[in-house]
Formats: sequence, structure tokens, C-alpha cells
Amino acid sequence: MGIAVTTTPPLPPPRGPISALLTERLGTPPDGAGISTAAAETADPWGDDLQLALYICYELHYRGFADVSPRWEWDPKLLALRARLEDRFLTAVRADLGQVAPLQEQLEDLLVEPSTGSGPSHFLVEYGERWQVREYLAQRSLYHLKEADPQAWAIPRLHGRAQAAFVAIEYDEYGAGHPQRIHSLLFAKMMRDMDLDASYGAYVHAVPAEALAVVNLMSLFGLHREHRGALVGQFAAVEITSSPGSRRLADALARLGAGDEGTDFYREHIEADAVHEQLVRREVIGALLEDEPGLAQDVVFGLAASVRADERLGAHAVACWQRDRSSLRVPLEDAARL
Repeated sequence: MGIAVTTTPPLPPPRGPISALLTERLGTPPDGAGISTAAAETADPWGDDLQLALYICYELHYRGFADVSPRWEWDPKLLALRARLEDRFLTAVRADLGQVAPLQEQLEDLLVEPSTGSGPSHFLVEYGERWQVREYLAQRSLYHLKEADPQAWAIPRLHGRAQAAFVAIEYDEYGAGHPQRIHSLLFAKMMRDMDLDASYGAYVHAVPAEALAVVNLMSLFGLHREHRGALVGQFAAVEITSSPGSRRLADALARLGAGDEGTDFYREHIEADAVHEQLVRREVIGALLEDEPGLAQDVVFGLAASVRADERLGAHAVACWQRDRSSLRVPLEDAARL
């Protein structure tokens, strides 16, 4: 099974009235006609239909979809629908979080590795079976096969020290000048080592809404300049917490028979993100808030929202695995045949 680096995926099958309307319209050239937002008014903001619709809207800004006109990317009517979906999602995220802790308290909490944990990396290193690790990689492939692309939107929206430090971290994510070390490619190689389809977007139809929400949050923050502080917060949450989790996942994969390419992605993140954690806290967040102190609450929100979205996905996956059930909408054996 090869690694398809430049694959343009097909549109995924719809999961409700919003995504059905959207996929139907995207199958035709944009004609300026309106797109109804009625179904968006009552859709579950964390549910499959709304999250898939948002994901489809956002992917038009990345690789797009096979047989979908690139002109849809900036179609005003489509953007109006996307804006309504975003409003519902952000409102739900804020309501779910309630009052969030101050920035320094959040950062200190993230730096403390708990002695026991309930997330996927803790479960997989202790109890995980091969099918569960494969499901985890399929869920995470929505982001990691385009790793650092959502955050790259922040680069022209930062300046001075914050921008320099941010770009330094992104440079590492894209292989530090070595194409074979691009993190998205390392993830694709890991998928192949675990007998998964490494094509971009191969498992969109199979993952739950919780997995869509994780990557949608990044794209939402990245595509709006007003949310640049939240994107920095999201970026910080990932970089600060990545190293210990990556160690556990590398150990889990090795225990389950992964080869060198099957652990390389997470081994890379053990060291790289330990360095990135220092940079993102001191140089990116610190410098950004020196220049724009008014963004402090946005950074706080991005940190908390990122952690919560990951927690929701992790809780869903672990709860399913503990009951010996698939955490996917379509088990991998069936997904490979679709």
C-alpha cells in the first residue's frame, strides 16, 4: 500500500440534511444561488451532520475534493452557510467550557503530567490491542495528514518575536528542510506500517463527530484573523501536552509489533515537542501578549477549547474500547472496502 501524498479525496457521504444539501450543491458548478441555512438552526452543534458539513467547507481551503469546482472555495452563499455553522459550533464550545481558568493557571496545569490518566494514550499503552491503535490512527489522520497546515494560517497574522518563534516551530513540523521528515509524511508511513490506507481523507466517512470537531476547531481558528489568539492557544495546548503522550503511543505501537516507521512519528514528537513547549510558551505566547495584551482571553479560550475537544474524542474512544466496541462509525475492515 503506497503513500498518496497529493491525493484529492472524493466528497464523503452525508450524515444528515445539512451535509446532504452541501454535497449535492458541491457536485454542480457554483451559480450564485442561495444555500438554505434552515437545517443549521436546529442541528446538534457537536453532532455528525453539522461537524461533517463544517469539515467539508473547510477542506475547500486545503486540498478540496475530486470533481468539485475550486470556485466553491470563496462562494459567498457557501460562506454564509459556513458562518452560521461556525456560530453554532463556537456558541456550543463556549457554553460547554463555562468559566475558564486564567492563562498562567492553564499553562501550569498542562505542564503537570498526572500520575494516572484516562485518555487514549494511557489506555493504549496499558491495555491497547492492535485494532484499537489502528482506530486511533484513523481518527487522528484527519489532522496529522495535513499536520501544521491549519496553524500556518497564523503566520501572516503574527509579527516580530512571536512570528519568528512560531515559524521556527512550523519549520520543524515541515521537516526542517528535509522532505522525508515532514511530519504528515511520517504519519502516513506509520499508517502504512499498521496496514492502514495512508491516502489523504481516506477515513473521513468512518470517524465519529468528535474527531471531526477536533480538526474543525483548528480550521475555524486558522481561517479567521479575529481568532488568531485562539489559534495560538490551540497550538500551545498541542505542543505542551504532546511529548509525554507521544512517548506512551510510541511504546504502545512498539509493543503491538510496529516497525521503525510505525513508531518514528511519535518518537520524533517526544524530543521535538519538548523543545517546542518552551518556545510556544515563552516566545510565541509571551511575545504576542506583549504586543497585543488584548488577545489574552482569546489565547485562554483557544487553550481550553482545544483541550476540551481532545477530551471529548478521547472519552468517546476509550468508552467504546472498554466495552470492546469500535470507536468508529464504520469498522476499519468495512471502511477499507468503501
